[in-house]
Amino acid sequence: MELSFVDNLKAQPFWVLVLFAFGSLSLLKCSLSFLKWVYVNFLRPGKNLKKYGSWALVTGPTDGIGKGFAFQLARKGLNLILVGRNPDKLKDVSDSIQAKFGKTQIKTVVVDFTGDLSEGIQRITEAIEGLDVGVLVNNVGISYPYARFFHEVDEELLKNLIKVNVEGTTKVTQAVLPGMLQRKRGAIVNIGSGAAIVIPSDPLYAVYAATKAYIDQFSRCLYVEYKKSGIDVQCQVPLYVATKMASIKRSSFFVPSTDGYARAAMRWIGYEPRCTPYWPHSLLWGLAYSLPESIIDAWRLWFCLGIRKRGQLKDSRKKE
Repeated sequence: MELSFVDNLKAQPFWVLVLFAFGSLSLLKCSLSFLKWVYVNFLRPGKNLKKYGSWALVTGPTDGIGKGFAFQLARKGLNLILVGRNPDKLKDVSDSIQAKFGKTQIKTVVVDFTGDLSEGIQRITEAIEGLDVGVLVNNVGISYPYARFFHEVDEELLKNLIKVNVEGTTKVTQAVLPGMLQRKRGAIVNIGSGAAIVIPSDPLYAVYAATKAYIDQFSRCLYVEYKKSGIDVQCQVPLYVATKMASIKRSSFFVPSTDGYARAAMRWIGYEPRCTPYWPHSLLWGLAYSLPESIIDAWRLWFCLGIRKRGQLKDSRKKE
């Protein structure tokens, strides 16, 4: 007589049943993880950002990811406070946005984050007074001109990396947060980096990666502190994006344009405390975590040594 599936299971040794149970649970867990990945990347709707407030403040909006955010926030109907160091570039971006989205109100605030930060924060505080600032995008940041060993990082670059990436983001958040607390709503988006989170190390970019690790931990702590106050804090962790800072001119499947990244990023605001909005980046993240750290470290060191060599060659040509 042919046994049923259940009878066959009962006839197996106990250890076989245990392995079957663990295997089934692992398969279920993987299936649920995959379904969640599909949902959050392709099906989950973005939040109505105007519910946070009618104004958004973006630092570093004249180039790269910050510029992409500025256009996308205007597309969503938010008014903008654009904070950057170059008044001419701020005007160009402001004019371009208003030419496309005529109803958008825009304020510009000139702040050099490598300069007198106290004075700059005071100008931001005055600019946002009385405004319903519901979204803050802390995008301003600098990196190395090219890869270099830590002992090759000069004092000026070291100071600016910490001042712009760490102190700048911290101080702007400190200026904007009280208004959000008073209104009991707001969304703070801090731009981190895969250099600090996705890969186990980023040799030859040590200080930059460390500043972005600060951004990640800072964001996570604020997420827990202010979640019950109606304020959603998030660290977005992009990998390579086609920007001047990354020295990448052309976009590709794994390297989005700034506009492509910003469009993806908008759908994630207000959800997880840490996210990688551009879904192909999450595939690379999964690959990085599936390989031994020693392999990733060796590959990354080899890759960055190549960047260092090309950068040094470029510098030597300038001196000739």
